[in-house]
Amino acid sequence: MNGDILIDTNIALYLLEGDKRVADLLDGKRVFTSFITEVEILSYSKITKDEESKIKEFLSEITIVGWNDVVWDQAIKLKRNYKIKLPDAIIIATAIYLKVPFLAADKEFLKVSEEIDLIVYEYQ
Repeated sequence: MNGDILIDTNIALYLLEGDKRVADLLDGKRVFTSFITEVEILSYSKITKDEESKIKEFLSEITIVGWNDVVWDQAIKLKRNYKIKLPDAIIIATAIYLKVPFLAADKEFLKVSEEIDLIVYEYQ
């Protein structure tokens, strides 16, 4: 499976925990994530300095996509049409903006599967 892919926060966390199945799924791909994921994983109140360092190293190896007008417009439509949380709407809007598959473990995203190429990861 080559190409580009956007990962959700939970997928980033699985990678950071050493989940080999996720690593294998992403092998050879250019990995993107939303700035929302960066905020979510770095803002955990009990994060240690070592964990923060590991997270920042990981984030430096992937592409973090910021806020732009397309993401803005898509996030508004998604939030309005599917009544999802704003962070989720922004992350999904980022996948739409990039035109790439979206890998997530949260089945809540199935609501919007018509809008994106969704790959639901089942954590074991």
